[in-house]
Amino acid sequence: MTLRIDLLRHGETTLGHTLRGSTDDDLTALGWQQMQQAVQITGQDSTSQTSEKKPWDMVFSSSLKRCCTFAETISKQFSIPLDIDPQLQEMHFGDWEGVTIQQIYETNPELLANFWQQPTQFTPPNAESMQKFSMRIQNALHNIQQRMLQQNAQRALVVTHGGVIKLLKCISTQQPLDDILKMSAELGQLNCFLLDHERMKLEWLGEKI
Repeated sequence: MTLRIDLLRHGETTLGHTLRGSTDDDLTALGWQQMQQAVQITGQDSTSQTSEKKPWDMVFSSSLKRCCTFAETISKQFSIPLDIDPQLQEMHFGDWEGVTIQQIYETNPELLANFWQQPTQFTPPNAESMQKFSMRIQNALHNIQQRMLQQNAQRALVVTHGGVIKLLKCISTQQPLDDILKMSAELGQLNCFLLDHERMKLEWLGEKI
């Protein structure tokens, strides 16, 4: 069986001008609208044949508010199970949490440049390493696969973060993790994947804005 997984990045947040990582900030009104628009587009695509068909069988979410508040609404709207998994959180940026790129550039330009170019080799102070982040997200993906099989679900929505989506795009397109920051994952954007559950092979289908 091949599973369809639609990853929705959260919309604009109150601390969107900083590296918020695991900082638990709220969605703005625009951020909520961005996510709602993405869901409506997908819903139209998925229900073209029958208005009663649900676009997803399950919804998964990061435990941070900018994701789970919207995921809870989707779960209620479509009457589908919701799994909130802290493993789906964004990378933790350590001392850079809640700090703007400009501030980091002014205080530690060399480390910032190194992290931007080779994030597998350079980790921000007291932050989560790229290797640990990758292992965490792959474990979360495995948990999603297991839960979908248990629920006999074929399609799921995953509400998560930009770094998570970029990481899975690297994996699915067989790009090195040092290319993660070259990947796109816009606010309120859907990235669609297929998962071969027997081989745990991920295929990226494309983006929907």
